[in-house]
Amino acid sequence: MAVVFMLLSAVAASLLTVGCGRKSEAAADRMENVEAKAMLQGIWADEISESIVFKIEGDTIFYPDRTSRPARFVIIGDTLVMGEARVKYPIVKHTAHLFSFKNPNGDVVRLVKSSAPNDTIAFVHDSPEPMTVSPQKLKTDTVVVYGGERYHCYIAVNPTTYKVVRTSYNNDGVKVENVYYDNIIHVSVYHGTRQLYSRDFTKQMYSRLVPETFLRRAVLGHMEFGKVDARGFHFNSTICIPDGDSCYLLDTQITFDGEMSMELIEY
Repeated sequence: MAVVFMLLSAVAASLLTVGCGRKSEAAADRMENVEAKAMLQGIWADEISESIVFKIEGDTIFYPDRTSRPARFVIIGDTLVMGEARVKYPIVKHTAHLFSFKNPNGDVVRLVKSSAPNDTIAFVHDSPEPMTVSPQKLKTDTVVVYGGERYHCYIAVNPTTYKVVRTSYNNDGVKVENVYYDNIIHVSVYHGTRQLYSRDFTKQMYSRLVPETFLRRAVLGHMEFGKVDARGFHFNSTICIPDGDSCYLLDTQITFDGEMSMELIEY
């Protein structure tokens, strides 16, 4: 019995040691690599093109363009983890002057630390400068005739300070977030001097036809007069991802009695 007890005790101790070892390894994997982060401080450029890719200061990555938001990052083990989405970039090699990693496409990006004094000029801004997405004509007046009667349609695109964030990847496959301003569009319809309809349109008004996940990343681009028929006045509205090809085209209808309705034309 004593021998059996000793054997069981040895097995239990061994399992406990292995278990503790695994927990220690897991904890180590979750710990931030402070030394690697310290080596990353500075401005990094593409090894071949010598174009500036980003600047690392503290725990934040800054981009040289004026529309990309800075991103927080950590280094866990041999992986660069970036942003709230925690996008992971496996580190291939990291020295004081060379930093190479794999982007989400599996391509190896090789960066070298810049020592050119003039490169700091690209980072005179700490916060992104949002871009406005507006059509060439911010105001349009259209006179239409239907049933022998004259009608006047007025449209005004008003840029707002409501920000929309678009996520994309730069030429090196690094995830960046660009900031844009959304629009509010005012539409008025008159029959002579009598106002039939007047309202400000926002993208949220189309939530019944456009998924919420798309609306959050899109802007109300523009609205233009389409046609007039027995149903009333038709205005073509677009809700699009900024600088992208994804759009919802919608028909905003206003009747002669001043009632408004919406229909999806295409996506």
